[in-house]
Amino acid sequence: MTEFVSVVRGVGGHLPSKVLTNDDLAKMVDTTDDWIAARTGIRKRHIAADGETTSDLGAIAARKALDAAGLTPDDIDLIVVATATPDYTFPSTATIIQQKLGITRGAGFDLQAVCSGFVFAIATADNFLVRGQFERALVIGAETFSRILDWSDRSTCVLFGDGAGAVVLERQPKSQAGDRGVKGIHLRTDGRFRDLLYVDGGPSTTQTVGHLRMVGNQVFKHAVGKISES
Repeated sequence: MTEFVSVVRGVGGHLPSKVLTNDDLAKMVDTTDDWIAARTGIRKRHIAADGETTSDLGAIAARKALDAAGLTPDDIDLIVVATATPDYTFPSTATIIQQKLGITRGAGFDLQAVCSGFVFAIATADNFLVRGQFERALVIGAETFSRILDWSDRSTCVLFGDGAGAVVLERQPKSQAGDRGVKGIHLRTDGRFRDLLYVDGGPSTTQTVGHLRMVGNQVFKHAVGKISES
C-alpha cells in the first residue's frame, strides 16, 4: 500500500504597508522604545489600512506561495485559514480568499486556535491530504489583530500587528518525497487557563467584537513550560 506525506511546495507572506513604530506608540500610551524593545525585541509592527481585511492579506500571501510553488489557483482543492480575526462571523475567510483567487472547486474553511492556529491548520490539512481527500492545500495564517486591540492598554497594544503567511502543501508518495514532508504532529490545549489570554466579547456573550486581554507574565510562564514539554 502506498504511503503519502504532505510536502511544502511554496511559501509566501504579506505585510500591510503602514508601519507603527515603538516611538509612535510612545505618543499614545505610557511606554518607550527602550522599554518595549528590551522586553519583546519588537521595534515596529505593521497595521492594516482602513478597509484592508484579513482576507486581503491572506489572498496576497497565498498568491506569493502559489508563485513560489510554480502553481496556479486551479491546482488547489483545499484552503484552510487560521485566523482569530475573520472578515465576518460567516462566511469563512477561507471562502472569501477562495473567491478572490478565482477557485471554484474543492473546499475552504477557517480554523480558530489563536497563536497556535497555523500549527493546527497545518495538522488539519496534512490529515486531509494524507487520507487522499485532497491533492493540494493552501494553508494560510492571517490576522488583523489591530482591530481587536485596546490602544490604551500598553501591556497588549505593543505586542501585536497585522499580516499573513501561506504555504502550499501537496500530497506526494513517501517514496517520491524522500526525507521531505510533515514528520509529526503534537497538539495540546488546556481550557483551564482561558482567563490568561482572551477577547472580552463575542456574538454569543456580549454581541460585540470585544478587545484582547492578557495576563502577560502568566502567559509567558505557561507558554514556555508547555512548549518545552511538547
